[in-house]
Amino acid sequence: MSSNNNNKLALSLVISLFFFWGFVHNLDPILIPHLRNAFSLTHLQASLVDSAVFIAYFLLAIPAGIIMKKYGYKSGILIGLTLFAIGCFLFIPAANHISYIFFLGALFIVACGLTILETAANPYVTVLGDPSKATQRLNFAQSFNGLAAFIAPILGGKFILAEQPKSDTEVAAMSEQIKTAYIQAETAAVKGPYMILGIIILLVAAILLFTKLPDIKNDEGEQKSGFFHAFEHKNVRWGVIGQFFYVGAQVCILSFMVLYATEVAGIPPLEASKYASFAGLAFMLGRFVGTFFMKYVQPLTLLTIYSIICISLSLIVIYGSGSITIYALITIAFFMSIMFPTIFAVGVAGIGPDTKSASSLIIMSIVGGAALPPLLGLISDKTGNLQLGYWVPLICFVVVLLFSLANKKKDNQSLLSSQE
Repeated sequence: MSSNNNNKLALSLVISLFFFWGFVHNLDPILIPHLRNAFSLTHLQASLVDSAVFIAYFLLAIPAGIIMKKYGYKSGILIGLTLFAIGCFLFIPAANHISYIFFLGALFIVACGLTILETAANPYVTVLGDPSKATQRLNFAQSFNGLAAFIAPILGGKFILAEQPKSDTEVAAMSEQIKTAYIQAETAAVKGPYMILGIIILLVAAILLFTKLPDIKNDEGEQKSGFFHAFEHKNVRWGVIGQFFYVGAQVCILSFMVLYATEVAGIPPLEASKYASFAGLAFMLGRFVGTFFMKYVQPLTLLTIYSIICISLSLIVIYGSGSITIYALITIAFFMSIMFPTIFAVGVAGIGPDTKSASSLIIMSIVGGAALPPLLGLISDKTGNLQLGYWVPLICFVVVLLFSLANKKKDNQSLLSSQE
């Protein structure tokens, strides 16, 4: 097989991984209201689902980078898939023990796998092909993440959410025995979907194990500089800041979608899951449309325009009422869709031997998804108004706007071309 054909096969296999981690991430909007109902959680406590996931990105990103530098991209991907599958299987004992903490632990293990997987796969896509098309290529790969964002809420809503969940008052009025049986039934609903997902991930890992993936080597200077040498590059520093706030915004928008629809718009949970699916569809379409526009518009110019639109729509989410607020959230999902891959591609562009280190640092900044949603939940609990919590993603989009403006002087395409 020629090198070019081998690269195409490798790229196809790695792009498929974007779907799988997107799928498990986009089960969280279903899992949050489901566990909140089952365990009678506050908004802040429910937001710990996201915290358990995204804290792993902070803790595991640097070890993931070390694994890649020492063993290569393929080893990182295989280790990530293995941890991903183990975490999925841990949902079974978590449900059997009726323990919210156990669920958070299982999610943390899943996220450890995703951290290593994303630390390997994102830069792999940017360097596997024409450097001048790295941003466009990563946006295309991330489009399959968007496809998962559309499918996951549909399947999650069908197999996890109850038709008529009990209110906190109804649960409190139950006897201890009936309450335990109710919680057991609610938590058991998650076992099937996560077990099937774990089996699929193991099969994917087995396929990749026996597939030759080309490892992209940077120049000889890769091992000479320290891990944090990447911070000497301005675009890396801004990439870490921009990604921290963007991921915080994305998690706030997508993970709280079902809660927002039920509490602000008064929509039943099962129907609300459909709106989460619409947001996923918008997110997916935004990625494909954004990838197309990048043929004609510089990525950072597009990022600037999209950031301004998201800031404006966030004001409607905060101060609007009725169905227009839900549609504003869905539209935000469309316009924020290009942000992660664009920030990432710009953040690792033109830095040669520091690429793997920069990838770890930018992936580590995904911890914004752990830090900022609890702030949204805390503001909502303190004010008694979920909408006011959405000042958090609004401020995040302002930071993304600053990222795009700060890097605008360095044309993105010239940055990428410098890798050649």
